[in-house]
Amino acid sequence: MQPTDLAADNPFGAPSTLPYGLPDHAQIREEHYRPALLAGMAQHRAEIDAIATDPAPPTVENTLEALERSGRLLHRAVNSFYNQSSADSTPAIEAVEEEVAPLFAAHHDAIYLDARLFARISALQADVDSGALELEPDTAWLLHRTHTQFVRAGVGLDEASQDRLRTLNAEIMSLETAFGRDVLAATNAAGVLVTDEDELDGMADDARAAAAKAARDRGHEDGWFLELALPTQQAPLAVLRDRALRERVFRASAGRGASGPHDTRPSLLGLARKRAERAQLLGYAHHAEYVAADATAKTAEAVADILERLAPVAVANARAEGADLAEALERDHPGAELQPWDWQFYAEQVKKERRSLDDSILRPYLELERVLADGVFRAATELYGLTFAERHDLVGYHPDVRVFEVFDADGSGLGLFLGDYWTRETKRGGAWMNNLVDQSTLLDEQPVVVNNLNIPKPPPGEPTLLTWDELITMFHEFGHALHGLFSAVRWPSQSGTEVPRDFVEYPSQVNEMWAWEPSIVRSFALHHETGEPMPAEWVDTLLAARQDGEGFATTEYLAAALLDQAWYRLTPDVVPTDVDDVEAFEAAALQRAGVDYAPVPPRYRTTYFNHVFGGGYSAGYYSYIWSEVLDADTVEWFRENGGLDRANGDTFRARLLSRGGSLDPMQLFRDLRGRDPLIDPLLARRGLLGASAR
Repeated sequence: MQPTDLAADNPFGAPSTLPYGLPDHAQIREEHYRPALLAGMAQHRAEIDAIATDPAPPTVENTLEALERSGRLLHRAVNSFYNQSSADSTPAIEAVEEEVAPLFAAHHDAIYLDARLFARISALQADVDSGALELEPDTAWLLHRTHTQFVRAGVGLDEASQDRLRTLNAEIMSLETAFGRDVLAATNAAGVLVTDEDELDGMADDARAAAAKAARDRGHEDGWFLELALPTQQAPLAVLRDRALRERVFRASAGRGASGPHDTRPSLLGLARKRAERAQLLGYAHHAEYVAADATAKTAEAVADILERLAPVAVANARAEGADLAEALERDHPGAELQPWDWQFYAEQVKKERRSLDDSILRPYLELERVLADGVFRAATELYGLTFAERHDLVGYHPDVRVFEVFDADGSGLGLFLGDYWTRETKRGGAWMNNLVDQSTLLDEQPVVVNNLNIPKPPPGEPTLLTWDELITMFHEFGHALHGLFSAVRWPSQSGTEVPRDFVEYPSQVNEMWAWEPSIVRSFALHHETGEPMPAEWVDTLLAARQDGEGFATTEYLAAALLDQAWYRLTPDVVPTDVDDVEAFEAAALQRAGVDYAPVPPRYRTTYFNHVFGGGYSAGYYSYIWSEVLDADTVEWFRENGGLDRANGDTFRARLLSRGGSLDPMQLFRDLRGRDPLIDPLLARRGLLGASAR
C-alpha cells in the first residue's frame, strides 16, 4: 500500500488540530487504524530509503535528524492504536493487531538491517570517536544509542542469519499478540460469579454494588461477579470471610491460561524458545543476557546478584509473618494449614488487631475524585507548581476517560493528562502509562499522556472508594505521567520515558512517597459522606505500619522476577516442548531460587505473566527492584533537603525528569545525587537490612 492510498478523511492522515495534538477520538473509528498503519509503514520506508540513498556525505541533519523526523504518520497511528488495543479492545481491533504484528517486525528489520543506513550512522560515529565531529551531549548520546540499536538488531550478521532473524522477529511479535489476547480473555472468563450473598460476608456495600453491576454488565440476571485483576492475589481475598469462596477466587486467578480455549502455554513456550534462539543468533548466551546488556544492569550476573541477595531475607521475613497468620487462622479453623487464599485475609485481621486499622475502615476515606484532586494533583502542585483544569470539551477514546490540561507554574500550557481508572472487559489487566503525543522541540510537540488503572466501577451516582494499594498505584502511574509531561528534549526518540527498562520505573516509584506525606494525606483522606478527616491517629498508624507485610510483598515480587529470569536464561534446546511441563518448570525454578514458600505464590504465575510474555518486560521484571534502589536513595535526598518543597521539585525536574533519555541515565542520577546509588535505603525500607551482610 502506498501513502496515497490513505483516504482523505482518515483522521491520522495529518497531525491533529486539537489542543496539544490530542488524537481526534470523536472522528477515529476502528476501520481507520488498518489503512493508517499500512500507509504509515509504506511512507516511513520511503523516507528511510531516501535517507539511505542520499548521495551527500552523512551529517547530523541529513541522517540523524532526518531519521527523527521520519515516520510521523506511522507514529500517530501506532500510538493511538496500541493505546486503544490495551485499554478498549474489540474483536476488530484484535484482528488488526494480529495482522500487523508480523508486519511491524518486518518493518523494524527493514530499517535496522539496512546496511546502507548503518554505514551512514557508522561514519558519523567514527567522526565523533576520532574527534573530527563534536556534538552536543544529547545528540552524541542519540548517535551512540542509534548505532547500538543497529548492532543489537543484527545488522552485522550474514545474509542467512539475517533471514532467520527476520523470521524469528515476526514469529515473536505474533506470539506476543496471541499471549496478550489470551490473557485478557482468560482473565475475563475466570471471574467468579457468586449467587449466594451470604458468601460475600465482609465485603463492603460499595464493593458489592460494583460486583452486582459487573454481573449485570456480563448478562447475569442476578448475582455478583468478582472481576479478576492481573496479579495472583485479588482484592476480595482481603475481606471475604467465607474461606471456600476465597479458595475459589484464588484458584480461578492462579489457574488462568493453564488450560481451555485461552491456554497461553503454547504461546509462552514459543516465545521462550524463539527469544533464546534470537539471543544466540545475535551472540548472547541467552535472552536475559541480551536484555541486561542494553540496560543499566549491563550483565545478567548483576541482575542475579541483587535478586539472590534479597531472596533469603525476604523469604525469612515472609515465613515469620506467616507464623503469625497461622495462629490467627487456627482460631477460626482449628487444624487448618495456612494457604495462599488465607494470607491477605488474615494479614488484614492481624493488622487490625495490632494497629486497629485495615482497608475496610480506610476505604470510606479514600474516594477516587478526592484522591486525584487533593492527593495526586495537589502533591504535583506543591512540588512543581503545576495546576490542572478538566477539559470537558475534549473527548477521550472511551466515555470513562477524563481529559485534563496541565499548566506549568508560570501559567503556560504544559500538556494533556488523560485518566482512565475503571476496569472493563475490553481493558487488559494491571496499570500503565501511555503516550499519545511525545514531547519534542524538534517537532514542536507537547506531551499527551495517559494513565490506566483497573478499579471496579460502582453503579451510577455511587462513589469509587479505593484500597490503599490502589491509591499507591495512582501515585505511581502519575509518576510516569510526570516523566512524560516534564520532558524537555529536542529529539523525539529521547522523550520522557524513553529510557532503559530498568530505569523507567524509578521516577514513578519516587512519586509514591507523596502518598505517605502527612500534609497530603490530610488533604485527601476525608470521609466521602461526612467530610470528616481521617483520624490523626490512623494517619500515624499508616506511617508506622509501612513495613507491615514487606516479607510477603518482597517475596511475591522476587518470585516473579526470578521466574522471569529462569525462563529467559534457557537456551533453545532446553526450553520445554510439552505444555504440561510448564507448571513443573515453574515449581523447580522457584525451588532452586529458594522462594518456593507455598502460602506466598509469585505475583504473576507463568501462564498470565503478561509483563514478560505479552509486554515489554521480558527478562526485565527485575527492573522494579533495580529502580527501587535509585528510588529509595532519592527519597532520602528529598528528606535530607526538606521533603515536599518547590526547590526540591524544581531540582528533581531539571536534573532528571525533564531530561528523558537524552543522556546516560546513571549520569542523570549522579547529577542529582552527586554519587552512585546506595542500596542501604532500599534494604531499610523493605526490612531487609540483614541482606547487606552478603
